[in-house]
Amino acid sequence: MKFTDGQWMTRPGFELVQAMHPHDVRAGEAALDAYASPRDLTHRGARLDLPLLTVRFSSPMKNVIRVQAFRHKGVRERTPSFELFANGEPPVETGANEDEAWLISGELSVRVRRRGSWAVDFYDGNRRLTGSRTRSLAHITGADGTTYVREELDLGVGECVYGLGERFTPFVKNGQTVDIWNRDGGTSTEQAYKNVPFYLTNRGYGVFVNHPELVSFEVGSEKVSKVQFSVAGERLDYFIIGGGSPKAVVETYTALTGKPALPPAWSFGLWLTTSFTTDYDEATVNSFVDGMRERDVPLHVFHFDCFWMESLHWTDFQWDRSVFPDPEGMLRRLKDKGLKICVWINPYIAQQSCLFDEGMAKGYFVRRPNGDVWQWDRWQPGMALVDFTNPEAWEWFASHLRRLVDMGVDSFKTDFGERIPTDVVYDDGSDPEKMHNYYTFLYNKCVFETLEQKLGKGEATLFARSATAGGQRFPVHWGGDCSADYESMAESLRGGLSLGLSGFGFWSHDIGGFESTAPADLYKRWAAFGLLSTHSRLHGNQSYRVPWLYDQEAVDVMSHFTRLKCSLMPYLFDAAAEAAERGIPVMRAMMLEFPEDPAADYLDRQYMLGSSLLVAPVFSETGDVSFYLPQGRWTHFLSGETVRGGTWRKEKHDYFSLPLYVRENSIIAVGPGRDRPDYDFADGVELHIFELADGGTARAIVRDLRGAVSLRASASRSGRAVTVSVEGPAGKRWSVLLRGVKDVAAVRGGTAAATPLGVRLTPDAGAAVLEIGL
Repeated sequence: MKFTDGQWMTRPGFELVQAMHPHDVRAGEAALDAYASPRDLTHRGARLDLPLLTVRFSSPMKNVIRVQAFRHKGVRERTPSFELFANGEPPVETGANEDEAWLISGELSVRVRRRGSWAVDFYDGNRRLTGSRTRSLAHITGADGTTYVREELDLGVGECVYGLGERFTPFVKNGQTVDIWNRDGGTSTEQAYKNVPFYLTNRGYGVFVNHPELVSFEVGSEKVSKVQFSVAGERLDYFIIGGGSPKAVVETYTALTGKPALPPAWSFGLWLTTSFTTDYDEATVNSFVDGMRERDVPLHVFHFDCFWMESLHWTDFQWDRSVFPDPEGMLRRLKDKGLKICVWINPYIAQQSCLFDEGMAKGYFVRRPNGDVWQWDRWQPGMALVDFTNPEAWEWFASHLRRLVDMGVDSFKTDFGERIPTDVVYDDGSDPEKMHNYYTFLYNKCVFETLEQKLGKGEATLFARSATAGGQRFPVHWGGDCSADYESMAESLRGGLSLGLSGFGFWSHDIGGFESTAPADLYKRWAAFGLLSTHSRLHGNQSYRVPWLYDQEAVDVMSHFTRLKCSLMPYLFDAAAEAAERGIPVMRAMMLEFPEDPAADYLDRQYMLGSSLLVAPVFSETGDVSFYLPQGRWTHFLSGETVRGGTWRKEKHDYFSLPLYVRENSIIAVGPGRDRPDYDFADGVELHIFELADGGTARAIVRDLRGAVSLRASASRSGRAVTVSVEGPAGKRWSVLLRGVKDVAAVRGGTAAATPLGVRLTPDAGAAVLEIGL
């Protein structure tokens, strides 16, 4: 929201009380308290009839500084608030001299000027990160009496801003106006399903605005050297998050707002849906499932979209018996084929639903101020909204989920959650403006926790569309309604990378696009991208997405990349566990993994899958692709070609390939499983070692299906001697593949054999160390 008119003027209708001078800045034991004046108060007469802005600086955890600013402190705080996980009272240092007061938390510090003009500076050690200058902090009153609090933080030369949720606009947010307000706008607009009031910059810090309601950001757009954010009301609460590197910032931010849960390994396999408005019954479903098996395409999850329930009744949690007369038997038969089952739900109850009268009578729905149930006819006729602030409504909703789980359902696609009204009353008195974005947090939390209770920790997974800060705790999220064209494929990737930089560890998208039907070319290119994402789903609107409807080559491409992903699961599941433990996303923007390379700042058509694999999807019919390789030696995972980085590359790929490069000094753990994502990753694992430099060391971890460490591997090189050591349970088979090495001079502890991709080393029985002479 813009309040000024150019450099000097205020927009008509707004009155600003701006922080111009520090009046009183005091250092307490654990906080700084400051009062900012809109004018010089040297003369006593100036101290009458004026407002002051009160600002408190504190620290909820190491390397995080909280800033709370308000004009009138007595205004009642309204709920809900984000769930935060401050880890006790962190050790802080405070102090003051004549010129400034300071607070230090870890390497992060804030310095507040005590005389002269108002100035606040944030430092990482001795390096200034950002700050607030005179007139930046302000209380604003609009012509209609609405009040706002605004902050403007400095944006340095060459500084790029990222995140703010899953945004499909340009990846670098500089120059954009971003409103944190969940909307169902598809992937081709500035609207977003997943709005998160957190941004990250390439200077190595982040800013989290601790408000679930509408937060309006002007990212170098109102003032080109400032990131402005504002909220309605009398107070503003935000956190500066340090750490020195983008990864450290994301790790700390997710420590504050919650780490992602680790999804079950089976969820990383290929999902197939009925699509949305297509006709289907059990025979149709089986034709898809059996058709995939007959064509040698591994399939792991089948999803029933909206019409598993009778139309106009959504949501009633009842199978449409005219289409599925024996749902229990059908699910049992599908599960006998080795499939997991997902069904579609949303948080709305149509008036025709068998649940509507009960929900209305018991007060389970959000109401209008006059006591009526809030209803409208969009999406479903007479649709009401479940009030998750009511514990009884929460339990009522969960009870129907439990019944479906008992029937054989393993997961829920939690669709919608963005169309949340504000002219309503909640059971617990929550502010409807704050609930608009926060509603989806409660919705997904209810479903996720119900699955955990029924299936056990580590077995719950969603396919969620809407989210806000903290929603990363309930994976997985997908990108919403994209179109069947290359532009939408690219905008989907931008959205996923932005979401990853907003603390979300896992993300998916509709392979081939949701709207319309992709040509076979696009479908095959998108299949490679989709199966090199954390989660992979075939889903559409008015047409099916099974590959044989495109062409035979599409079948072969789908089989090829599905099997490739299954074989990479030992590597991918370790990256997934890192996401759960540290909050680092599996699909990583290049600037996250290569923060010192300025070329990485704007890269949004490629990404790192884990720490070692670079993926550059092909966005052209011709197979031509342009991408950037950072410094070092890189090996194409499929072909074995080794090239030098630090440059842009142009390549041409057929449908069975794409730029999939491994960075030097890496170990990629490859499993023997090529038809399932869930198997014993450590038994039969092959450790692919890439371009181990003299004096270099590479490490890899292989997990079990619960995410616990099952095997640790390390490889080190000194001159022409390479040592590989493995720690793990006895009896597990393992081997090594020295990628790009044609021959070895000697091996102690095992035997060597040449392969087209390198030398395979098989350890002797019981051996845990291989010593290799090159």
